[in-house]
Amino acid sequence: MSSTFAELGAPADLVDHLATRGIRSAFDIQAQALPPGLAGRDICGRAPTGSGKTLAFGIPIAQRVRKAKPRRPKALILAPTRELATQISDELKPLLKLRGRTVATFFGGVGFGPQMTALQRGVDVAVACPGRLADLVRRNAISLDDVEIVVIDEADRMADMGFLPEVRKILDQARSDRQTLLFSATLDNAVDVLVRNYQRDPVRCEVAAPTKAEDRNAHHFVDAKREARVGLVVDLVVEHGSTMVFCRTKHGADRVAKQLASAGIAAAVIHGNRSQAQRERALASFASGRVQALVATDVAARGIHVDDVACVVHFDVPADAKDYLHRSGRTGRAGATGVVVSLVTRDDDVKVRKLKSTLDLAGTSAPRRERSHAPQPAKPRVRSRTGRPRPARRTRRA
Repeated sequence: MSSTFAELGAPADLVDHLATRGIRSAFDIQAQALPPGLAGRDICGRAPTGSGKTLAFGIPIAQRVRKAKPRRPKALILAPTRELATQISDELKPLLKLRGRTVATFFGGVGFGPQMTALQRGVDVAVACPGRLADLVRRNAISLDDVEIVVIDEADRMADMGFLPEVRKILDQARSDRQTLLFSATLDNAVDVLVRNYQRDPVRCEVAAPTKAEDRNAHHFVDAKREARVGLVVDLVVEHGSTMVFCRTKHGADRVAKQLASAGIAAAVIHGNRSQAQRERALASFASGRVQALVATDVAARGIHVDDVACVVHFDVPADAKDYLHRSGRTGRAGATGVVVSLVTRDDDVKVRKLKSTLDLAGTSAPRRERSHAPQPAKPRVRSRTGRPRPARRTRRA
């Protein structure tokens, strides 16, 4: 039986605000983390992406954060990607506004000027990527001496991206008596070092990744000739609507997006070489339904939370099981169902056999031989069975 936010101790004004957004019952990670988080305890949370972590730490921050002096934030949230930082900020902004508190984001790909101006005005909650935050510290634009609450979100992704040395330096500069909340899909190896060295008697909260029986996604491994893959993606977008397409390289993502556009599919692309403004426009277009396909590299496998993504396509088979799960987690979120399709070329056979064995997916779908020629261009608009355009998607609460 799910708990309400009021039953978990959330203050009435925040409960009322969430209710106006249709958010009344807490997800499992929220039910476990809110009481100790509101009480000021350290939290070590293991939860898969899409499980509702942002409110699990956002409500305690909104309740507990104090007013900050210029350049000296009181709360710090570390995120591995610009997209995740932006979405965390967007989620927390209305909660903090109720308490007269401010939030701002700090990440690379944009100029320092607006970020330094925001710090000079005073930011109560800073949501930052480690690299840009370290740059701001070196420029003496920000001091972490007053930070009383630190959140490390998607710590395993931080480790994968090589950010943990910078994260440790950042934690060493915050107050030693701070509250530290860490969330990660896994808590082994380098992440466990953070738990042991930077948390004090943390409350452990765990939400297991869905088992094979609980997984609401349908997984398909489709044999395909390399030259036929774009045509298969066109068919999938026409069939399912909102689709995320993952490619191994930036150049490949650009090429696939152009090929989809030539076939009549409205597509946007997002990867590390795109400017922040370009990435934000692409995500906004996809979330609103103006484009049907978002083509991305693994930079988007974490940090993008959009409701109603119907299908994920692994245009290039991912490197390992972890990347497969991260990409596939863009669909089938928060109890919804989704479709995950891997396009398997002859060169991928060994990798896919290992992947399916590791994830126990061998029996989920029998590979089928698709036609080797590209299909005819799809209609430029995907329509529902009623004949009306599909409704716009919305950015998901985290």
